[in-house]
Amino acid sequence: MRMVVSGVPGVGKTSVMEGVAKEKGLSIVNYGSVMFEVAKSQGLVENRDQIRKLSVEKQRDIQEAAAQKIYEMGDVIVDTHCTIKTHGGFYPGLPEWVLRKLKPDRIILVEATPDEIAKRRAKDASRIRDEDKEREISEHQMMNRYVAMAYSMLTGASVKIVFNHDDGLEDAIMEVLDVF
Repeated sequence: MRMVVSGVPGVGKTSVMEGVAKEKGLSIVNYGSVMFEVAKSQGLVENRDQIRKLSVEKQRDIQEAAAQKIYEMGDVIVDTHCTIKTHGGFYPGLPEWVLRKLKPDRIILVEATPDEIAKRRAKDASRIRDEDKEREISEHQMMNRYVAMAYSMLTGASVKIVFNHDDGLEDAIMEVLDVF
């Protein structure tokens, strides 16, 4: 099964997928990390958070190269973002041509309350995150839902929303495991 897992920054999607991987012995590839490898090898960025500040055209080039690398890895779970919030608006994390290469069977959206996400972001010193207000986080999650359904229409993959509330990581992991 090929699965795409998505959520806004700070929702804990990577933590959820690490739990799923441990249970199922699955390989997970982080789309952003592959994009970072590509961008860094081209001398375009020094850290991962700089990618979204690049021009849309350059981001597209990086996405294409990353999609090819991931495709060559075979069946993997792709940890990614449905949408990327840029200074010019929301940008699809997985354009149509990327989705057609990845051919997902399932799209999992990991969500939490905007308040939970804002607090998690504030605690995470390992990343340079935007300081979005709860309204902006809510809007971003809404955009992810719309885009996930569009991705489903293009690929035939089902969409499942999994909530990763504070102290609810194990419940979120179990909910993802239930779709296998």
